[in-house]
Amino acid sequence: MRYLTDRKRAVGMGASKTGTEHHWSMQVSSIALIILVPLFLFTFGPILGSSYEEVVAYYSRPWPASIAALTLIVGMTHFKNGAQMAIEDYVHGMAGRLTIIGVTILSYAIMGVGVFSLIRLAL
Repeated sequence: MRYLTDRKRAVGMGASKTGTEHHWSMQVSSIALIILVPLFLFTFGPILGSSYEEVVAYYSRPWPASIAALTLIVGMTHFKNGAQMAIEDYVHGMAGRLTIIGVTILSYAIMGVGVFSLIRLAL
């Protein structure tokens, strides 16, 4: 007969020890988005409704293109982390893992397509 203490039974079954890092990355990306979203709106607003040639010329400049790319990357990373946190809380088992994988793939795909499109506009 094995006698195990409560601590010995709990070893290996606790938290994943990434909660603080995850929370910190969400806080940092939130602050970055507070700065980036107004900058994006101020750089995207003047070109809204313009012709294709004007948009290409506008995004050929480094400032608007870099603001758009940073906003896209930080926004999608923030989305991925927030969705992962919600999925971990409410969807369990294999469905939760597959949903997290799907959200991660979706967010990286949006980032990749968006940055590729900006590069195509800039070059």
